[in-house]
Amino acid sequence: MTATTTLSSVRDAPTQVLVGGEWRPASGGSTFEVVDPATEEVLTSVADGTGDDGIAALAAAHDAAPAWAAVPPRDRSELLRACFEAIVERTDELAALITAEGGKPLAESRAEVAYGAEFFRWFAEEAVRAPGMMRTAPAGSNHQLVHRRPVGPSLLITPWNFPIAMATRKIGPALAAGCPVVIKPAQLTPLTTMAVAEILRAELAARDLPTGVVNVVPTSSAKTVTEPVIADGRLRKLSFTGSTGVGRVLLGQAAEQVLNCSMELGGNAPFVVFADADLDAAVEGAMVAKLRNGGQSCVAANRFLVHGSLADEFAERLAERFAGLSVGPGAEGHDVGPLIGASAVDKVDELVTDATDRGARAVAGGARPDRKGYFYSPTVLAGTPADARCVTEEIFGPVAPVVAFDDVDEGIALANGTEYGLAAYAYTRDVDLAMRAAHEIDAGMIGINRGMVSDASAPFGGVKLSGLGREGGAAGLEEYLETVYVAL
Repeated sequence: MTATTTLSSVRDAPTQVLVGGEWRPASGGSTFEVVDPATEEVLTSVADGTGDDGIAALAAAHDAAPAWAAVPPRDRSELLRACFEAIVERTDELAALITAEGGKPLAESRAEVAYGAEFFRWFAEEAVRAPGMMRTAPAGSNHQLVHRRPVGPSLLITPWNFPIAMATRKIGPALAAGCPVVIKPAQLTPLTTMAVAEILRAELAARDLPTGVVNVVPTSSAKTVTEPVIADGRLRKLSFTGSTGVGRVLLGQAAEQVLNCSMELGGNAPFVVFADADLDAAVEGAMVAKLRNGGQSCVAANRFLVHGSLADEFAERLAERFAGLSVGPGAEGHDVGPLIGASAVDKVDELVTDATDRGARAVAGGARPDRKGYFYSPTVLAGTPADARCVTEEIFGPVAPVVAFDDVDEGIALANGTEYGLAAYAYTRDVDLAMRAAHEIDAGMIGINRGMVSDASAPFGGVKLSGLGREGGAAGLEEYLETVYVAL
């Protein structure tokens, strides 16, 4: 992929507000800049949406809701299938856009395009399978009919780290269920999400389907747009992916309207290596679980809890692999790209310093490379104490702290020693221990002897402070459907 491809992708991406099927400037006329984290250079400027734009988008979604709900499920299915195919056809263009605004290596960006597109294919198939039921009441006096109908206009707030996949994971089930949407993309990476919205807009128009089904309001001030939309009685659903702190605020706002809410929040994923584990497989799995998007993933392994008999060797092997990785701009074919911004680098460096001050040893990395861009060297910390901040806090960077434990009970206790519970990973060759880990580790998703859990066909979500509800799988469609009981 050439620099020309990247420039073309940025140039061709929409940069305005999408309301009622039309791209237009923000009502206030302002814009904000999107920056390449690998070069710190401005890529383009995007319309800075206002509260008025948010309300206009919601009004368009509300007006489109009856007609969209009446569209046959098969037609909704075919729309999503066509958009899946369009995204796949434009893989190179969209991957270049992801790398330009988010920094991840092109190979990972292509993988995200494939993963993101898969949500449209999956929910195209689920659109025709909304469940229902009819039976005779136990007393025999009447029939009970239970059917499902769309929740209604939905506000989708997406994060910056996976700008296609996190958008399609919400848009797919919403449209499949019959819900029109208002999308608030992340300020740092709005272009890719907006490019997907344009694919949907064009396909809706080509099929003469209702305008207003997909609306997008980029903004540099999220609350300026989301607060009035959440407070408006026409909104019936809120789906958010982001930090637990912001999620709490949004839940409080949503309570006023008693909105249906889906929340995919923070994580602190344990990666547990038991004494009998296949160490080669564990190291390989650690590379996948830690370094996807440079560790900037809510399901990234955050704490490597390794049995004391293996901890030193595991750290050494992982350090050897980390040391062999190239760090640089994702468009140049490097293994690890930049972090999203200067504050992200500062936080990672602060966490590493805290760990080494407490006695951890940086056996790989441990510093910022001397180059332009928001980079941090892939780092392995051996002998990390369990109370180090990089163990108790979400790192969101390419740092692997290794913590030793003595026995199975302690390993599981350490894994559960967090208020979060999104993802977890465990390595063992003992089937009984694998099942124990699957039952006792507090997480919504658990990988046993594998470092990847995400799949469009599987439910994605967490427990405790990691969120509410599920995305993906059959459960993803349920989040956008109301249950209605009729006595006949």
